[in-house]
Amino acid sequence: MVFDSYMGLALAEAEAAGARGEVPVGAVVVAPDGTVVAKAGNRTRELNDPTAHAEILAIRKACAAAESERLPGHALYVTLEPCPMCAMAISAARIARLYYGASDPKSGGVAQGPRVFTHPQCHHVPEVYDGIGAARAEALLAEFFAARRGEERNS
Repeated sequence: MVFDSYMGLALAEAEAAGARGEVPVGAVVVAPDGTVVAKAGNRTRELNDPTAHAEILAIRKACAAAESERLPGHALYVTLEPCPMCAMAISAARIARLYYGASDPKSGGVAQGPRVFTHPQCHHVPEVYDGIGAARAEALLAEFFAARRGEERNS
């Protein structure tokens, strides 16, 4: 079996989110057969919804498509280490594999901070692979926040 990364699709979703003024994070859910079943980028500002992270939106779409609250065998590709909220949603959805790009020392919940998947209250732990497409994901975030800081200085 050959590994096929879908991080390029997640990065495209992140770029689109950034273009909408959202923090540039993108996510893609892939079925066990390799079919992309959901894609999303952050929409917290657009939807006025603090839970509208890319991962949550993609998981919601994938669950709707599967007509199930669980996604066994599915993989999630996300450009930034999931926060604690998203990590718990990944566990609740029974995502089999999590691939993420950039680490998030400030708000991460997988390898940083609370390390959600290490807790006994976490009922399902996916396989986790980090650093996939990290350089591009980090660059998108750095460019976005540098532009935001520039806007603040000019106003």
